Amino acid sequence: MCTAISWKCGSHFFGRTLDLEKAHGEEVIVVPRHFPLHFRRAGKMEVHYAMIGIAVAADGYPLFFDAANERGLCMAALNFPENAVYMPPADSQGRIQDIAPFEFIPWILGRCASVREARDLLARTRAADISFSDTYPLTPLHWILADSAETLVIEPGEAGLALYENPAGVLTNNPPFPMQMFHLQQFRRLSAVDPLPSFGAEIPFAEYSRGLGSIGLPGDFTSPSRFVRAAFLRANLSVGNESHLSAFFHMMDAVAVPRGCVRLRDGGEVITRYTSCWDGESETYSSTVYENRQISSVKLRAHDLDCAEMIRYPLYTPESVHPVKRANHS
Repeated sequence: MCTAISWKCGSHFFGRTLDLEKAHGEEVIVVPRHFPLHFRRAGKMEVHYAMIGIAVAADGYPLFFDAANERGLCMAALNFPENAVYMPPADSQGRIQDIAPFEFIPWILGRCASVREARDLLARTRAADISFSDTYPLTPLHWILADSAETLVIEPGEAGLALYENPAGVLTNNPPFPMQMFHLQQFRRLSAVDPLPSFGAEIPFAEYSRGLGSIGLPGDFTSPSRFVRAAFLRANLSVGNESHLSAFFHMMDAVAVPRGCVRLRDGGEVITRYTSCWDGESETYSSTVYENRQISSVKLRAHDLDCAEMIRYPLYTPESVHPVKRANHS
């Protein structure tokens, strides 16, 4: 259970929720240009674009949940159970390169500056049936890829990688993206503006509440409902006195999962472990965690991006409460 959104409002903002039943030691990780990226079937990338995102540092390798590179290209991996199809690694693929699912984000963000460039690379890429380790087994995934100009969905299937233009700018989990977009059509009459009655003037309808235009907007936590809710929020979100960053986190809060609302049969509870946001203009990666609603930020270019060592920041989980002082009106 996860939701990702790409939003252009002045700057390009891109972020996601990570909704899981347990934490995996996630950290904000900066991968500088000369950190060697080893790929199981594609050799080593010794020089690449710098990137920042949230990942698990497993045996010194960044297993990214989402990230952005220094050119503003952003990518997130979301769970795609029962639909993701990975190919057995082949002995010889010519121009086609086998890439393991856990390698997709560094493979694309390390080499590509835009969605357009990524399309060319993806045309020569297969999602290979290769797990990272017994500790981190193969996970069924699909991906959302975005820059300031366009958004793409990447789904591995029987015929290889399917690429879909994404005008909605959002992605959740199942079903496959074309079905999500078809389902979205059922909600085309939703509006942020209260509608006029369509039964004629004879019936004296009273506007008993604000928000009548959003009646029917799904409020549950299923993937199709979160997709519709996120698409509606993205299409209608406006910014007042708050910052664009704050507005983005408000939007993501509407698809977050509180503890106790999604319970698994084995006793586990799914919660939104973290929410992230990349701001392309300031080149800043921000996040909140379930235990702490305060926004924490890391600037990509505050680091030496030509070094060869991965830079790690733990997610700040202790709750932060700002004490308010009494106003002095004397």
